[in-house]
Amino acid sequence: MYANGDIFVGEVIGTAILILFGAGVCAAVTLHHSKARGAGWLVIAFGWGLGVLAGAYTAAPLSGGHLNPAVTVGSAVAGGTEWSKVPLYVAAQLTGALIGAAAAWALYYAQFAANSEQGKAQPTVGIFATGPEIRNPAANLVTEIIATVGLVLPILFFGENKGIGIGQVPGAGAGVYGSGINVLLVALLVVGIGLSLGGPTGYAINPARDLGPRIAHALLPIPNKGSSDWGYAWIPVAGPLIGAVLSGLVYQAAF
Repeated sequence: MYANGDIFVGEVIGTAILILFGAGVCAAVTLHHSKARGAGWLVIAFGWGLGVLAGAYTAAPLSGGHLNPAVTVGSAVAGGTEWSKVPLYVAAQLTGALIGAAAAWALYYAQFAANSEQGKAQPTVGIFATGPEIRNPAANLVTEIIATVGLVLPILFFGENKGIGIGQVPGAGAGVYGSGINVLLVALLVVGIGLSLGGPTGYAINPARDLGPRIAHALLPIPNKGSSDWGYAWIPVAGPLIGAVLSGLVYQAAF
């Protein structure tokens, strides 16, 4: 099992890398004077997926590379992660998300400044946090629950696919992913979720991924940044956590 200090360091670094890539690709596609402006949803989906790949591979030796409170909670419900360590994982993930969001802002500092020019100002919260295309709290919540089940349940079952050489039971020595190749599979899974399930709400599927950057957006000195949309903020937290619990319960029922 992982030491508490290693868990904190690993999850902070890994989640920071995830959000740097994720918020970075959203900024690249969204902001004026970016060479990737207008590149589209496919680029965003792959940017987030590769962020998972980079962050999870970096964190895995230290913490198992959860990077997501939903993954941590789902693993705990399934019996793979100690409940006593869940608050530590979540605190580290939120800290890392704040750091990653701040790093993405610093990287695109000149573009954020240019965004404030007359005639070019645009809301920026969507670079950092998710928001629905149609604001319907019940439908938005269900979307996040289903999308998170689409993430967490496969992760929990990856460890049982020994017949194709995939690893071990969730939460064992190699972490929730079971083996190194599973990190790549999870990254591709995140790309697939973005392409297939991300249209309604932007697929938070990770409370830290949404809440940390949303807090950063509220605190950072971004010119003409607009609202941080706190009225919506509970949905990308509650939905993934509910989806994580359901995933863990399905895993327990199956095994």
